[in-house]
Amino acid sequence: MTGRLILIGTPIGNLGDLSPRAQDALGSLDALVCEDTRRTRTILERFGIVRPRIVFSCHEHNEERSVARMERLLDEGLTVGLVSDAGMPGISDPGYLAVRMATGRGYPVEVIPGPCAVIAALSVSGLPMSSFSFLGFAPRKTARRRRFLEPLAGLESTLVLFESPRRLGALLADALVVLGDRRASVSIELTKMFEGTERGWLADLADHFAGTVPKGEVTVVIAGNNAKFIRSEGQKG
Repeated sequence: MTGRLILIGTPIGNLGDLSPRAQDALGSLDALVCEDTRRTRTILERFGIVRPRIVFSCHEHNEERSVARMERLLDEGLTVGLVSDAGMPGISDPGYLAVRMATGRGYPVEVIPGPCAVIAALSVSGLPMSSFSFLGFAPRKTARRRRFLEPLAGLESTLVLFESPRRLGALLADALVVLGDRRASVSIELTKMFEGTERGWLADLADHFAGTVPKGEVTVVIAGNNAKFIRSEGQKG
């Protein structure tokens, strides 16, 4: 029997978004590798899925060790599933090292697509989606964050970032300084009960969130370097 690796997309908030195919896959695994086993247990319990006999974690602090264990399981001919806490494995979460290992060893890798905060935020942003750059999390410190943003100023593609609620105001302020006043959106708690998206100019959003720390996960979308989405001096609205 040949081992195989299955990447399984999980809900980014609303558990009702777990697809029937993902449910079937989770119930058929020999081993399940999770970013956080406690969060994945909630999904298994919600859908009455029997826990696989082998379950262990794979996160940024143990990824190489976990991938080595996955390799041993694949060598034994087992089916191994990989999930992150929310969304698709590998999108700002562990995943690519496991895929590289499996493909390098000649094992099949399957993907069961699911929710993704990047795509969800783009969809509701009102900004172009034909070309976009996902940047993950920006650096925490102002100087490094601005250096991180500087090479992006000339890109015409829409920019997408994750950010901590505590640093949202600082990110928007730095983006305004480095990128200029552009159209942007801030999505909070996507797919959850209190989800919401604020859209507007960077200057206005930076001002709004300067003294406000939202609750929940945040995805920021910023227009690319396109005159249609850049506010000229004196322009309002």
